[in-house]
This record gives sequence, structure tokens and C-alpha cells, in this order.
Amino acid sequence: MVAGARLVVLGKQGAGKGTQCLSLSHHYVVTHVSTGDMLREAVKQGTSLGMKAKKLMERGDLLGDDLIMEMVAARMAESDIKDRGFILDGCPRTVSQAQMLAELLAPVDLDLVIDIEVPTSQVLRRLASRRVCVDCGANYSLTQRPLIGWTCDVCGGEVIQREDDTEVAIANRLEIYEAQTAPLIDWYQQRGQLASVSGTGAPEAVTKRIVKAIEDRRNRKGGRFS
Repeated sequence: MVAGARLVVLGKQGAGKGTQCLSLSHHYVVTHVSTGDMLREAVKQGTSLGMKAKKLMERGDLLGDDLIMEMVAARMAESDIKDRGFILDGCPRTVSQAQMLAELLAPVDLDLVIDIEVPTSQVLRRLASRRVCVDCGANYSLTQRPLIGWTCDVCGGEVIQREDDTEVAIANRLEIYEAQTAPLIDWYQQRGQLASVSGTGAPEAVTKRIVKAIEDRRNRKGGRFS
């Protein structure tokens, strides 16, 4: 069996992180941990965290570091993560979160951080077109619709435009990304943990680029990451 991995995937909202994380989780047989999915489930279930998150998510704002990392810490403690590793999507978003994550994972650090690079103009088009299933989270778009109406092909749920995919919320999220999250790239670069990969083109081509970057890193480490 292919070796597991402990990876973080970075990139602007709409860069294709969810799609690539799912592909990588299948390739390396590890769990895809999406903080966005966890937050949306909390909103759907009406938990205390979900209620706090709802207003922030509708505006495109981010939750505080402590709340995010509390949720991530609980997931990292589960057996599937400990046994094989993880693909972490949506966290860290700030240098502070990255420092907290490093402390949480110690003494074994991340294997690699992938930065998916996509031009902002392309991201805006993707997000404005994106539609998602309210039940299972499957992704669609105005050009890749479900087979029947706006009913999910996977589970039969309703496919909608997310409230935080409005033009105002998208612009706000990208502004926040540039101001708070982009410095992560420099932070991980300085630690020698970053690999930047172009996110343009077919999803399968992007996956191949990412896997190559990961395997190149593994080979430089003599068959291991750390």
C-alpha cells in the first residue's frame, strides 16, 4: 500500500482545493479534513459553534483562531488520522494558526504544504458559477450541472448557490485571504515545507502535478518525508 502523508493544501477560495484534497486522499489513502465542511455541518446541526459561524460565514468572514483550532484538535485526535495521516483543507489560514498546528502535531510536523496557484480572475469566475448540494456537499457549476434539474446526482439533495458565494462575500473572502492567509506562503517557504503548484487546467492534470511535487519531496528525503 502507498505510504500515508500529513499534508496541508493552501490556495485562494475557488482554487480547487476541495477537488484536489479528495483526489489526494484517495491516492494516499488518508482522510480529507475540511474545516469548511465541518463548519457547515455545525451550522446545519445548529450547534453553538454553528450559530456563531453562520453570521460570519454569510459575510465571508473567518472564525477566530482559537475556535478553529479547537475543532481541528478534536479531529486530529481521532484514530484514522493517527494511523495514516491527513489532507488538511481550510486550516491553517493565518500564521498564528500554523504555529498552533505545529504545536498540536509535535513532535511530528507536517510532511509538506501545497500551495495551489490560480489567478484571481479565474477564481472569481469559478466561485460565481459554483453550486453545492446542501446535504452531501457535492460540487457543481452553471456549466457542470446535475443530470436532473438542481437535484444532486450523488444523494438526491437540493443543489444551491451557497450564501457565501455572492459577489460581495467572494470579494470579502479574497481580500481577507490576501491580508491574513497569503503570509502563510512565506512562513512555510522559510521553513522549507512549501511546494507551489499551478492550479490551472484539468483537475486530473493538477493532481498529477501535486503528486509529483510530493514524491519529489519524498525522494529528496530518501523515501521519507521526515
